[in-house]
Amino acid sequence: MAAQRKWQLWRVGVFLAALAPLLLWSWQVASNTAGPEPGRYLLLNIGLGGLWMLLLTLSLTPLTKLTRWKGFALIRRQLGLWTLAYACLHVLSYALFILGLDWAMLGSELIERPYILVGLLALIGLVALGATSNRWSMRKLGKRWKPLHKLAYPILGLILLHFFWGVRADLGEWTLYATVSALIMATRLPPVARSLPRVRQRLTGV
Repeated sequence: MAAQRKWQLWRVGVFLAALAPLLLWSWQVASNTAGPEPGRYLLLNIGLGGLWMLLLTLSLTPLTKLTRWKGFALIRRQLGLWTLAYACLHVLSYALFILGLDWAMLGSELIERPYILVGLLALIGLVALGATSNRWSMRKLGKRWKPLHKLAYPILGLILLHFFWGVRADLGEWTLYATVSALIMATRLPPVARSLPRVRQRLTGV
């Protein structure tokens, strides 16, 4: 019972931590401390928040192999759904603050800013992963479930391209995220993945 309560508290803590940036950015907009373009401020920060969530989600598997701590595996689905939530809010912010809900503008926006199309493709992929992140889908898809959810890595590539294309003025920040992404993806390479338990043994002696 105590162990179950501990994991429930862990999940609640992760939920609150994932929610906190959204509350902070909303408060900054409400208090007029988000700069001269609060809508764009929300759009950019929520988009980056989605990238953070995806990177955290993808880091859980190597962290589990390195530590054998059950807690990382328990929040994988939760963080994956938070990634989708941030992505949806990012698109909603774009529709509200950039398009002004004028969908007639979308065609010209896609022509002038093709990175928007790249972002929409990433969103479609995230929706597919979110919709199949439950046990029923795992049973229904069987062996196809794992290959489907490995699409998270191409989706990460699309998001990085969307980010790079959209904020080309700040390559330093993009390079940081790209480097972290490359390190996480490297842990999926078979030689690296097989070495993680050995690294844990060397560090802990267990």
